Amino acid sequence: MNILNISGSPHVHSDESTRRIMWRVNMALIPTLLVSIAFFGLNALLISLVSVACCCLFQWMIEKWIMKVPSTVSDGSAVVTGLLLAFNVPATANMIWLVAIGALVAIGIGKMSFGGLGKNPFNPALVGRVFMLISFPVQMTTWPVVNGIFPMNLDVVTGATPLGVFKEGGFPEDVTLMDAFLGHIGGSLGEVSALAILLGAAYLLWKKIISWHIPVAFIGTAALFSLILWLQPDHTMMIKGVLHHMPDPLTAILTGGVMLGACFMATDMVTSPMSKAGQLIFGAGCGLLTIIIRIWGAYPEGVSFAILLMNAVTPLINRGFHPKRFAN
Repeated sequence: MNILNISGSPHVHSDESTRRIMWRVNMALIPTLLVSIAFFGLNALLISLVSVACCCLFQWMIEKWIMKVPSTVSDGSAVVTGLLLAFNVPATANMIWLVAIGALVAIGIGKMSFGGLGKNPFNPALVGRVFMLISFPVQMTTWPVVNGIFPMNLDVVTGATPLGVFKEGGFPEDVTLMDAFLGHIGGSLGEVSALAILLGAAYLLWKKIISWHIPVAFIGTAALFSLILWLQPDHTMMIKGVLHHMPDPLTAILTGGVMLGACFMATDMVTSPMSKAGQLIFGAGCGLLTIIIRIWGAYPEGVSFAILLMNAVTPLINRGFHPKRFAN
């Protein structure tokens, strides 16, 4: 009697692997890394190296000493987490030790406590970033001022980001849309250059690592909601007794973490919905929550909180919007 061994569906032949996908994501992050080094100097490089090294080390230690399983550090996912974590902190010297703590939280709590890659419900880098923001708010909101290409010392002068100025009721008159697009503004390492982020996103789209649904829904919803608020009389709104200037839609999406979040963190295939319809809803939710938190929340930025909240809703979205079946 012949015995047939039937494996689980879907039966799809492809040369893609987790390792290849992760290293392609790392390649897509290179333009943003180079721009951050150009504007923030050696601090940006050192923070990025420490973050990546710590993420890889902590994952290796947990797998070898606690989980007793073969190490998966070589698949590149820990490097992705390290780079994204570094891109979410300011380029000041005192961030070196803090980013190491953030890496431990990102890998130990955000990723490995759930079983490792593919099992984590939340984006690990954002878990680490939010932990640092809540636990060390002063260090995480001390922004170096960009004074040109390849600065020698960024810790001498610090200033507010454009979103911080809006949050305080002011208007950042010295920041142009071209500055925001190219990266000549204050902020976290990976939030300053929309051009570099878009170059990396274009590469991922070309390689079909991500689809357009989440980034377009995220950015489009954030821009639309910002437009609605900006169309108020004199582009101002009274919030908690203070008259606030509303940023125009382009300023809202080019400053802060919208571009980085929409292209590299919300598109995480582990923590985002599987179906295209679900991805559109997920992206729209991220965009809407980002602007709501920015305007009415305690922090001037809301991307990290918005994505983590939508990560929590992903299982529900997957239940309501199933991906297309391969067979009946």
